[in-house]
Amino acid sequence: MAARKGRRRTCDTEAPMETESGDTGSEGRTQVYLPGRGPPLREGEELVMDEEAYVLYHRAQTGAPCLSFDIVRDHLGDNRTELPLTLYLCAGTQAESAQSNRLMMLRMHNLHGTKAPPSEGSDDEEEEDDDEDEEERKPQLELAMVPHYGGINRVRVSWLGEEPVAGVWSEKGQVEVFALRRLLQVVDDPQALAVFLRDEQARVKPIFTFSGHMGEGFALDWSPRVPGRLLTGDCQKNIHLWTPTDGGSWHVDQRPFVGHTRSVEDLQWSPTEDTVFASCSVDASIRIWDIRAAPGKACMLTTATAHDGDVNVISWSRREPFLLSGGDDGALKVWDLRQFKSGSPVATFKQHVAPVTSVEWHPQDSGVFAASGADNQITQWDLAVERDPEAGEAEAEPGLADLPQQLLFVHQGETDLKELHWHPQCPGVVVSTALSGFTIFRTISV
Repeated sequence: MAARKGRRRTCDTEAPMETESGDTGSEGRTQVYLPGRGPPLREGEELVMDEEAYVLYHRAQTGAPCLSFDIVRDHLGDNRTELPLTLYLCAGTQAESAQSNRLMMLRMHNLHGTKAPPSEGSDDEEEEDDDEDEEERKPQLELAMVPHYGGINRVRVSWLGEEPVAGVWSEKGQVEVFALRRLLQVVDDPQALAVFLRDEQARVKPIFTFSGHMGEGFALDWSPRVPGRLLTGDCQKNIHLWTPTDGGSWHVDQRPFVGHTRSVEDLQWSPTEDTVFASCSVDASIRIWDIRAAPGKACMLTTATAHDGDVNVISWSRREPFLLSGGDDGALKVWDLRQFKSGSPVATFKQHVAPVTSVEWHPQDSGVFAASGADNQITQWDLAVERDPEAGEAEAEPGLADLPQQLLFVHQGETDLKELHWHPQCPGVVVSTALSGFTIFRTISV
């Protein structure tokens, strides 16, 4: 929900946005804006952000848009809630020419919270102090770039002991592994960064490359339980298992896991079992596999028609036996793996009005998840929420009664959303990438 006014506005189901219209007789009227549900914006109307709905909100541009990124776990501590925040991202670009692409390490720091509204009776001296504070609160970005031939479809980061690495799916049909230690070092040191950009970046090459997929792909996931174990899936319906070797390299099984009939869109390792993973596909199915069996016999469970069309993304809960999926049909579905054989989800939500592009469970709160869609919405959900029957105010707003009661928040303002991640060490912080750039935010709802 958002307000109609002069600028883009973000929305929150707990704090409905105001609408201002230029029509005679309607000026000042409050109205909730429901994306994809209410009437379209009229001429002269736009959406205006409600800063009070956010604890934290920042945006960043990196030149060419990034289709995929991953948050790099750091050594600054877990459960960080004190502001300002510092975070690290590894991302890959989708530039207009193959030669113009980059693999990037980003350090975003001095990320302060949204500024509180001025109190009544504030004087000019306080306003001058606010101007000084504003300068000190400016967010900072350091960026280390490595040339990469070909657009980067997906990036996933893992730690192999004390060594950070990135798995990179290229539109040129290769999967590469890059060492990230040097990039992490230089974004923390301005002088080292200048030397790196001048003398070193062109010399950075992948430490391992696999070209056996015979075409491009998007699906890639590092095992959270076995360091270095990797899965990659391609648009030719094949999934390959990577096993780390003692020499710091990988053995890639040339025998693909057989089962899907069309492109493999996403892969997720089980967070509790070393040998089990899930996959989803354009063939509309979700499959559960066990790598202890031969690749041709490894599929244990299948939901043949998980969505009405392509299943684009999945997320395996770290805390409950749940799998979350999003499809071209705009639906979000929660699957209880204890009842997976039934072929029916335990919950289905339909707020997005275009294909779902990313889903992810909250790393600390077992019932909370987030999703992004091609409708330029990011939604936050809580399975534990039940509507208060005595709270009649929300139901009085036209259309609000039809919203799923588990819907916590709807964020807007991005263009062509591609991917989102919760920060694993900063509770409630979400990072997203879109054609319009990166957004880092935390809402009042999570």
